Amino acid sequence: MNKLYIGNVSEQASALDLESIFEQWKIPFSAPFLVKSGYAFVDCPDEKVAMRAIDTLSGKVELHGKVLEVEHSVPKRQRSCKLQIRNIPPHMQWEVLDGLLAQYGTVESCEQVNTDTETAVVNVRYGAKDQAREALDKLNGFLMENYALKVSYIPDETAAVDAPAVGGRRGFNPRGPPRQGSPNLGARPKLQSDVPLRMLVPTQFVGAIIGKEGATIRNITKQTHSKIDIHRKENAGAAEKPITVHSTPEGCSSACRNIMEIMQKEAIDTKITEEIPLKILAHNNFVGRLIGKEGRNLKKIEQDTDTKITISPLQDLTLYNPERTITVKGTIEACAKAEEEIMKKIRESYENDVAAMHLQSNLIPGLNLNALGIFPGAASGGMSPSVVSGPPAGAQAGYQSFGPQVESETVHLFIPALAVGAIIGKQGQHIKQLSRFAGASIKIAPADGIDTKQRMVIITGPPEAQFKAQGRIFGKLKEENFFGPKEEVKLEAHIKVPSFAAGRVIGKGGKTVNELQNLTSAEVVVPRDQTPDENDQVVVKITGHFYASQLAQRKIQEIISQVRRQQQPKASAAGPPVARRK
Repeated sequence: MNKLYIGNVSEQASALDLESIFEQWKIPFSAPFLVKSGYAFVDCPDEKVAMRAIDTLSGKVELHGKVLEVEHSVPKRQRSCKLQIRNIPPHMQWEVLDGLLAQYGTVESCEQVNTDTETAVVNVRYGAKDQAREALDKLNGFLMENYALKVSYIPDETAAVDAPAVGGRRGFNPRGPPRQGSPNLGARPKLQSDVPLRMLVPTQFVGAIIGKEGATIRNITKQTHSKIDIHRKENAGAAEKPITVHSTPEGCSSACRNIMEIMQKEAIDTKITEEIPLKILAHNNFVGRLIGKEGRNLKKIEQDTDTKITISPLQDLTLYNPERTITVKGTIEACAKAEEEIMKKIRESYENDVAAMHLQSNLIPGLNLNALGIFPGAASGGMSPSVVSGPPAGAQAGYQSFGPQVESETVHLFIPALAVGAIIGKQGQHIKQLSRFAGASIKIAPADGIDTKQRMVIITGPPEAQFKAQGRIFGKLKEENFFGPKEEVKLEAHIKVPSFAAGRVIGKGGKTVNELQNLTSAEVVVPRDQTPDENDQVVVKITGHFYASQLAQRKIQEIISQVRRQQQPKASAAGPPVARRK
């Protein structure tokens, strides 16, 4: 993508004028300017120079009274599904950007582009041509934190070969295509893993890993067929820097081994005597299954690989850093074997979660899966929330910043009374952390009596916040052994519905509630002879494992929304006659 289109060119402008501007801003070009009426074309030596020309000149430099517009030159036949989005705020949460992109269609891939600019740049591929066109129209000039986004087509080499997908569910694909290499999957027998390898390395070794003019890191990527992002600019002054490796599992392991060997050599050369452990970053949602019941999985990996493995405490997690640090100590050979086993377990957990959610995603209405932050699909483009240095305004519900506002919901979740201390944590730290992580209000209701066996957790927030908060509570109860090793965590949840909608939840002869139970595997009960509360609401009781409960909650909320939509026209139709009678 080194060819540039220069628009809004004055009729008086010549090739020499454009050459002088490029020379003035020290932007090299590799061919003469081709000047047409009102626009021009030029070739740059490489993509990086082309990006610098766009960032430096577009919308900023005048020629004969006209501000030049500079973007990638894309032939019409290649203006299909791929876009480049520039001028993204430097501290933007990626989940917020993902939520915005997903409004216009199925995002198959979203890759961050390394640039020298303060703001971020991503290349996005939509599932269909019309979706990309709509995103271009709506997002170009869109203001995010006072930064106006700049969106343009980039060449889509597959456009002439692949017919664009028709329709498609809006949102992010849970399993996108490989993020580098040829789009022709037949040419590569093994697909890149959806879960990248994330490492922490001492900052003092970053220079050695990169090498002179990037030669070392280029050599590693070439040998291992991987894409490696070293997040040098993140966490300025930190003792460690994250590295993200995108490749097949074998490619990730090979790159990891190479990086460990480079660090060891550098340590010897600089006379560093202490051991340099391997540090792997993993999303907290997968760590429990890596550890296993009573630590069995982790102990087995340690024994099989002759390593010592420790994992950072839960207390280190924040809303912006959902990753735990897995520290592996041993020889390079032992650490490499441990990395293979650890990442194998993490990838299995990820694939199981995606399969479970993918199976039910079309059944769970009103839930923005990408906003949940439970799958690192978006992060695998090198955009993990763990390396975002700060939140945007209103980050707790950042995914609500765009499009229609999502109504807050209240769910009463009943947990064993003995588990209250584990949920609250020491000095209330766990419940506060959970509230921040989920973006929800979480309170424990007072006990009904001394001998009460259950306590009510009141969770208030939009669907995604409910999913995250309830999911963490289910997981915490399992981790803390409040349920047996072979016992599934099943909890009772209460949601309130308008009394006028209760009949619709039940259905004629109980048909709807029976269908709900068959569909979700949850027990759904609408107690008879309830007296509506002061808000004219009644309780629906849902009992089941986490996914069953979530699915039932969402389906019931969908029924309520349908009833409300059906009532709105009646209310508006009834309005004018009342006004006339007055």
